[in-house]
Amino acid sequence: MNDQRVGSAFRAVRIKRGWRQTDVARRARVSDGIVSLIERGHLERVSVTAFRRVAAVLEIRAEVSVSLPHGELERLLNAGHSAMPEIVAAYFGSLPGWVHAPEVSFSIYGERGVIDVLAFHPSTGSLLVIELKTELVSLEDLLMTMDVRLRHATKIALERGWHAKTVSAWVLFAESATNHRRVAAHRSVLRAAFAQDGRSMRAWLQSPTGAVRALSSWSVRRLATNGQTLAQRRQVRVREAAGKCSQSAA
Repeated sequence: MNDQRVGSAFRAVRIKRGWRQTDVARRARVSDGIVSLIERGHLERVSVTAFRRVAAVLEIRAEVSVSLPHGELERLLNAGHSAMPEIVAAYFGSLPGWVHAPEVSFSIYGERGVIDVLAFHPSTGSLLVIELKTELVSLEDLLMTMDVRLRHATKIALERGWHAKTVSAWVLFAESATNHRRVAAHRSVLRAAFAQDGRSMRAWLQSPTGAVRALSSWSVRRLATNGQTLAQRRQVRVREAAGKCSQSAA
């Protein structure tokens, strides 16, 4: 967060409303000095409570963003993240002609990260970088993360003996009302970066041609144990996930 930019934004909104710092302070039940500190970018000297009060008065939505490079923080925080690789791996295991590897780590030219699933179609040389998101938090982080992975994907694949002719991307986010709202809020930007949806991806996976960029939802609902074997449960999950991917693609 750029403190100076935040302060400038608060000041601009106040002036647009035609208020003095005193007017904001009175409405927010804080001192004039607090408003002045915020507008000058000295946020370290302002309590969270006072900051929120001033933001509320100005009808400014202020959020704190916490992140680590390459999406590592999301892996630490999202306990449900481990369910998605299992389902996606089972799905790719059922696709003819594809090989895949989960949790592929890399460190190239100082850029590090972990590709959730790296899939390769040897007969066409199609490489697919899959990013799994249980929760869509930061659009900027997602775009930066995918940029890093796609730039290094060919080299990463070559280390596994995979000679890629094309590199594609598929971002899969867990199906939830919150995630769908966030996708809808940034639909134009996301579709510019990831033009294909789940339905088109399923068709592409059957006969991969050229490079694609896709974004779609994926069901990670847990199925009740009812005496089925693990293999049977995985098959059910795969069919359900594939169906959801086509029916509720973003």
